[in-house]
Amino acid sequence: MINNVLKNFCLITFALIAPITLPAGGIQKSFNQNKFLNNSNEIILSSNTHLYSCPEICAKELLVLDVGTTLSVLRNWKGSKNETWVRVELATNKFLDDPNKILKGWIKM
Repeated sequence: MINNVLKNFCLITFALIAPITLPAGGIQKSFNQNKFLNNSNEIILSSNTHLYSCPEICAKELLVLDVGTTLSVLRNWKGSKNETWVRVELATNKFLDDPNKILKGWIKM
């Protein structure tokens, strides 16, 4: 009886903890694969910049980002006219900020 309880406890513990180390969807992407901005994952704006809904100048402007805003780089994109666009996420406090606040968008580099 105790042997079965111990086996079941170990099995359940393994089933709950082991998947944490596995990549989601079977794909593990390294941050070193994208060699963009010297492998940095964050940027700080040195001028006011528009945040767009998609990587096109004619896209809807979501926000105007102020100087000194910290952004996390999610991915980069080369546009049709060889323009460099970056998908970014604003650094926020997810517990205190408004849940409807726009956090992601595109900026032109």
